[in-house]
Amino acid sequence: MTNSTTQNGHASTDDSAKQAAPAAMPPGLRHADDSKPGYTRKREKEGFAYFDVEGKRIEDEAEIQRINSLAIPPAYEDVWICPDPRGHIQATGRDVRGRKQYRYHPRWRETRDADKYERMAEFGRALPRIRARVARDLELPGMPADKVFAAVVRLLDTTLVRVGSVEYARENQSYGLTTLRKKHVKVEAGQLRFRFRGKSGIEHDVTVDDPRVKRIVRRCAELPGHDLFQYLDDDGTRRTVGSADINDYLRRASGADFTAKDYRTWAGSVYALATLRRLVCESATEARRHIVATVKEVAGLLRNTPAVCRRCYIHPAVISAFEADELQTLPPGQSRRGLKVDEVAFAALLAHAEKRAAKLARQAGAKGRKLREAQAADSINGSISTLLQKSRVIRKEANKAAAKAGANTGRAARAKVNEEVTGKASRKAGARSARRAAGERVGSPPPADKPAAS
Repeated sequence: MTNSTTQNGHASTDDSAKQAAPAAMPPGLRHADDSKPGYTRKREKEGFAYFDVEGKRIEDEAEIQRINSLAIPPAYEDVWICPDPRGHIQATGRDVRGRKQYRYHPRWRETRDADKYERMAEFGRALPRIRARVARDLELPGMPADKVFAAVVRLLDTTLVRVGSVEYARENQSYGLTTLRKKHVKVEAGQLRFRFRGKSGIEHDVTVDDPRVKRIVRRCAELPGHDLFQYLDDDGTRRTVGSADINDYLRRASGADFTAKDYRTWAGSVYALATLRRLVCESATEARRHIVATVKEVAGLLRNTPAVCRRCYIHPAVISAFEADELQTLPPGQSRRGLKVDEVAFAALLAHAEKRAAKLARQAGAKGRKLREAQAADSINGSISTLLQKSRVIRKEANKAAAKAGANTGRAARAKVNEEVTGKASRKAGARSARRAAGERVGSPPPADKPAAS
């Protein structure tokens, strides 16, 4: 089934990023853009009729079945359907709230999720640097941008609340860290308490006990305006913090292209590993039951559905290692400053998985090289056989040509010899005739003179 993603319909960097050509398109897929002509649909009594880019009704049963398999809700408006079954975006439309919805090709979603998981090992290596940078920036004097950004990242690290977007806050009244209002936070018993509605209408009630963050939040709340997280730029102008600011800060702090979502994926995987490695299973059924329960716990931690959590926020290596009963025997990772105990264990699991994957890749490469060498040898042998066969044919044809040429030459030579012999005989016969004639003239007496008349 094709995957779905929600995106607010208003213009945004996220929306343009979805339409931009991906850096690495999976084999067999093509980039799709819903700003270009596509299929449309029209409601009828018993469903929908579909029309191609020229406005002609689509009658092909296989194509209709493909479109139906996208499961585009009947309520969607402005529906665009990709004419190419290999497009990475298969359909878009707007729901009843005007939010843009996407239907992706399953292979595209799988590839994106795989890429995200592959980033985790690198993120684990960068996390101590990020945390060290955050700790330094929290101590900056005044209220510069990096100090407020650091406070938001610290909250992201400790609460796992989404960063939020202006579009969701405006259209759905759902909030994240960067879109919180002052009304969403209070100081109770010396702690910060955040209460607000997040994505999908999930109510949040989060308590934070961090003195440095508390001081910064209080100073932010003293600035004018409804938005909570604000900072003062170099000329004293008040600015509101956005999700792009946080992602840019993470890139600068880590030296790599990490975003706030990587925090949630890392935390979900670490929590799942910490829970599962403490469990003992007697059967496969019990193992599956523990996995289901753990996924639900992680979903609660991340405030997400279990299905999305299992697919997007728990590294497959954690589940695979638990099913193979390898978590108990996982070698302890090297302790690193800036990483917690369970994070070190997860980093060790990723390192183990990387080594195993590299080994399998080398083995596959060796097998591939042997196969390619065998294929090359077969190809060479085949080429040699072909050349020899062609050579034999050429020699045979050459011999035939030579024989034919020899026969023709022989006939010509014999004819020439005959001609020469005949000519020589003729010349000899002519000479004999000439000699006989000459001899007759020499041996005869001269004629007598006639007597004169008297």
